[in-house]
Amino acid sequence: MRARFWLPLALALMASPLHAAERLNVVASFSILGDFVRQVGGDSVSLTTLVGSDSDVHVYAPTPADAKTVADARLLVVNGLGLEGWLPRLLQSSASKARTVVATTGIAPLKLGSDADPHAWQSVANARVYVANIRDALVAADPADAESFHSRATRYLAELDALDAEARAAIGKIPPERRKVISTHDAFGYFAAAYGIVFIAPLGVSTETEPSAWDIAKIIAQVRAEKIPAVFLENISDDRLVGRIAAETGARIGGTLFSDALTGEKGDAPTYIAMVRHNIKALTSALDR
Repeated sequence: MRARFWLPLALALMASPLHAAERLNVVASFSILGDFVRQVGGDSVSLTTLVGSDSDVHVYAPTPADAKTVADARLLVVNGLGLEGWLPRLLQSSASKARTVVATTGIAPLKLGSDADPHAWQSVANARVYVANIRDALVAADPADAESFHSRATRYLAELDALDAEARAAIGKIPPERRKVISTHDAFGYFAAAYGIVFIAPLGVSTETEPSAWDIAKIIAQVRAEKIPAVFLENISDDRLVGRIAAETGARIGGTLFSDALTGEKGDAPTYIAMVRHNIKALTSALDR
């Protein structure tokens, strides 16, 4: 009796670590890609994200631990388009043999200054391309789980279709002449092209330092001249300056727009879909009167 009880238990305990070890070891460069991999890979992948939530992928500095993580990976998912400038050094130091998948393959890049704009995920249509590329890479790396990858990708792509329609419907209610915002972000070119909102940089204001009273005066003049309904200036901590813009122009002061990173689970944008919905709500709330 005792032998019959312990044998199945021992087999179960032995099977669990084996199953975990068989999961496809995938590394994603940053949080948004990590969410895409998680949505398609599910329990069939063991996922590590190098640049986590609330962290800036542009200025990330890899650690020795990252080199080991990449060395142990079978699949490395990156954005490309110059986003991960630190990646070549990391690959060299890790001597990784992982297959590298560029998730933006097939997307026609926009320009950001003289360079390619890497923020292609800001268009939901482009996010579909990301997901399809990730699905195909997972299937190629782990054919045994192909059915699961295809099933999960199909479900998620349908959710993205619904999200795209949701965005177009919400923004479509705003008169075209009101679809203008001033923003210190430079990451919304693809969003602007897809959904018809014009993002205007504040004149003479650095995105890395807090605007002075003189800078605010220039922004006020810009808002008045271009009849801009909403302003998103997240690098201002002085509420008096924000209040001055609103009082002197009538423009609404928007909240936070998420661009390059997701938040933690308890934040406003823990997933890609939640991030897009948050941004749509913030924009339409500021523009719709």
